[in-house]
Amino acid sequence: MDQILAGRTALVTGSTSGIGLGIAKIYAEAGAKVMLNGFGKPEEIARARAEIGALQGGGDAPYSAADLSKPEAVRQMVREAEAALGKIDILVNNAGIQFVAPVDEFPDDKFDAIIAINFASNFHAIKAALPGMKARKWGRIINVASAHGLVASPHKVAYVSAKHAVVGMTKTVALEVAKLPITCNAICPGFVRTPLAEAQVGPLAKEHGVSEQQALEDYLLDKQPSKRWIEVDEVAQMALYLVGPGSGGVNGAALSIDGGWLAA
Repeated sequence: MDQILAGRTALVTGSTSGIGLGIAKIYAEAGAKVMLNGFGKPEEIARARAEIGALQGGGDAPYSAADLSKPEAVRQMVREAEAALGKIDILVNNAGIQFVAPVDEFPDDKFDAIIAINFASNFHAIKAALPGMKARKWGRIINVASAHGLVASPHKVAYVSAKHAVVGMTKTVALEVAKLPITCNAICPGFVRTPLAEAQVGPLAKEHGVSEQQALEDYLLDKQPSKRWIEVDEVAQMALYLVGPGSGGVNGAALSIDGGWLAA
């Protein structure tokens, strides 16, 4: 891959697996120095750090175990990234959690946690990283929202609310930095093939008495006209475009990558 991000640095939250790891990997392949963040089994985190580190020339990639539900932990993560990388050119707010229940049965603590991690952590990270971007007169901020940042589904009141808020915040930040060589955009994926998502297929097939393929198409991907997963690499490629050459005119966008979901 061309080293289009040589000399750039990136902090990617929720990057020990799934979409975040895919974005971290493609940035490292493009020449950026990347700091990881996220939870997971120690051996999985070690594997991710080694993989990204190898792409960066050897050694483990820097890593923060910050609990993004806590504002001070988010601010400390940004400070650690600036110390480890020398600066933060690119900030990708990707970390997120999910819980599903009817609104009148939704646990308060689950609602608060989803709002804190899926939305508020983005604000705290942007607030902490933006002054450095302004001082260096360059920056790229990507908030990984969701198709649910643009449309709603039942039983996902916290997730939908948080992702809609992320899209709104993205537009606000974009307006504030519009005259600077800094951009802020949101990526809005549909259902992405990750281990956690794929694990839902078997139980759906059993619940409805159908094959796993039919469960996938009729019950999980029913809103995606393509009837196929969005692949992690497809989201990563979009994230690479938004920080690479020629992307400066894209600002405040909420870019769908959803197999046609929002066109239906």
